[in-house]
Amino acid sequence: MVLFLTSSPTGPLDNSRPVWGVDRKNALEENLRRYWRHEARCLMVSAAPEDDEFNDRVPGEIACLLEESGFSCSCMDSWDARTPELTAEDLQNYDVIFLGGGHVPTQNAFFHRISLREKLRQFHGVVMGISAGTMNCADVVYAQPELPGEAVDPGYTRFLPGLGLTGLNILPHYQMVRDWWLDGQRLYEDITFADSVGREFLALPDGSYVLSEYGRETLYGEGWRVADGCIEQICADGEELRLF
Repeated sequence: MVLFLTSSPTGPLDNSRPVWGVDRKNALEENLRRYWRHEARCLMVSAAPEDDEFNDRVPGEIACLLEESGFSCSCMDSWDARTPELTAEDLQNYDVIFLGGGHVPTQNAFFHRISLREKLRQFHGVVMGISAGTMNCADVVYAQPELPGEAVDPGYTRFLPGLGLTGLNILPHYQMVRDWWLDGQRLYEDITFADSVGREFLALPDGSYVLSEYGRETLYGEGWRVADGCIEQICADGEELRLF
């Protein structure tokens, strides 16, 4: 399996840097092209399985952006709550599986419901995580509080079993959310730093990503290590860093 762990593969969500198609920053387009098959069969696994409008719209939008950059798709199917159960053998019919963006715990619960961790064990194609999809690729997922009330809810579970595709805990959209406040607290300084004690997270702005090629993980672009309540930049745009 080849795994792309992206914050956003199609440009910043805050529109701070206009992109149309696949983001070319930090050689994402170039690296993806090395593994893309002509007329690739694609599957989008939803982060909002019950949202029919979202699941009808987003796969088509992603397919259009891929085609704009010359990545041909013969199909872009959606796996959501309406989809008949897919087996591990069914997944072998796809070349690329996208793990969509959205609410981490919601997607995590759906992944467990469809036994995706077990079904991906024999998949040999390309998997691309997008935001929440990237976060849920971890063995133990850090579900960074996101919605109002989550940071102060004693029943909110911040660590969840994930897909086990990587040991990394990636925090996406760093350039956009690093100064956010949630429930009267600073998202990073008050919430995430405290959760990082005894742990390590990797904060990525849109345009950076980790490429895992058969177990070898490399960070492309800007990345920030968060551990034991501290943060430090470990890689810059235009650079790459071997992680494992």
